[in-house]
Amino acid sequence: MPKRKYEEWDFVARVKAIKKAGLKESASPNREIEKTDETVPSLETRLDMIFEITQRKENNAGNMLFFVMYDIEDNRVRNLVSKYLVKNGCTRIQKSIFLADLPSSKYEKIRNDLTEVQAAYENLDSILVVPISTDYLKSMKIIGKNISVDVITKSKNTLFF
Repeated sequence: MPKRKYEEWDFVARVKAIKKAGLKESASPNREIEKTDETVPSLETRLDMIFEITQRKENNAGNMLFFVMYDIEDNRVRNLVSKYLVKNGCTRIQKSIFLADLPSSKYEKIRNDLTEVQAAYENLDSILVVPISTDYLKSMKIIGKNISVDVITKSKNTLFF
């Protein structure tokens, strides 16, 4: 018997299917941490990606630089959102923070899809899509790790007399 072909669902359809199947309330706070495939690259890898964006000589005029940040309670929805963002060219900076430098049309599609997902089910979740400038990205400071971003980005000058 030939294998049955399944129709590929888009991101919003998957979230709506989860809603239709019935989202449960969160498990108790004493639950075991569910292992997910959400992997965060090393800090050095994430910094390299950010510095690559800030060091570009010419930026595509049609591109938007933006962060996507979320606080999503349901594991299934959160995993779908993170996979969707990676698939669409966003780079994970932290577990729930992504950075992207994408065409404006892709930015609008991501923003619209995330808006639809947010409206698809009752929740107290929040998703932030924040456009930023390269100058703001260059002025970033890292707290909690002994890495001098100023030295790496060559924005710190030392004078010798």
